[in-house]
Amino acid sequence: MNYWISALADLQNQGEPCVLVTIIEELGSTPRNAGSKMVVSAASTFDTIGGGHLEYKAMQIARDMLARGQQTTHLERFSLGASLGQCCGGATVLLFEPMGQVQAEIAVFGAGHVGRALVPLLASLPCRVRWIDSREQEFPAQLPSGVRKIVSEEPVDEIDNLPVGSYCIVMTHNHPLDLELTAAILKRNDFAYFGLIGSKTKRVKFEHRLRERGFDASVLQRMRCPLGLAEVKGKLPVEIAISIAGEIIATYNANFGQHTASAEPIAKLLPASRRSQATH
Repeated sequence: MNYWISALADLQNQGEPCVLVTIIEELGSTPRNAGSKMVVSAASTFDTIGGGHLEYKAMQIARDMLARGQQTTHLERFSLGASLGQCCGGATVLLFEPMGQVQAEIAVFGAGHVGRALVPLLASLPCRVRWIDSREQEFPAQLPSGVRKIVSEEPVDEIDNLPVGSYCIVMTHNHPLDLELTAAILKRNDFAYFGLIGSKTKRVKFEHRLRERGFDASVLQRMRCPLGLAEVKGKLPVEIAISIAGEIIATYNANFGQHTASAEPIAKLLPASRRSQATH
């Protein structure tokens, strides 16, 4: 039998999102006691909350949460009667907790000093990172978990492979390459965030060249350059990296915050008789 604790640890080590389902309230006759848990990933389940249609319904709810990228917990009450094909006759409340949900797919173009300071910071967040450069020797010998190294002679070609809604960071060693990457990213224009390392002067030059290529001002405004939080000062690679990571965090928190919903209080999920007992 697969036990939920080891399964949860394995999935988190692999960076695979899952939902932890817990029985937090049992009323009357139920197949498993409060505290019973199971782990549901997109392809597998581990442990059990009692089997039957209740467990099947819980798996459906958990996988729907994974498909939607839901970050908030969810509570739901089930009556274990004919509607669920259960003969217990009791009721149970389940808590659904998303675990290890990836909040951002990030592409970092450039393995220079700032890139080497930035990528470990990003890897410690709920993100997946593609780290792209043409110079294999610039990458460290050991990569953080969740980071995929891509050595490409044509980094611009990698933009076609990025998922919709990616976070793109351009910081290569070559200004002409930065410009071509910028043009390709803006042409797709389906990113959640795009930051280009450089000064305000660099931005002015790039905007001029991109307008000559036909890019609209509204598209150019989506480019963050200079990138990073203005409140974080400093010119050291780690200081710049912290500034950029802070801006990434602020962006994905704002994006996911638009889709969050508070869970119902447990008391509302209990029968009226039980709620009355709980208040005395």
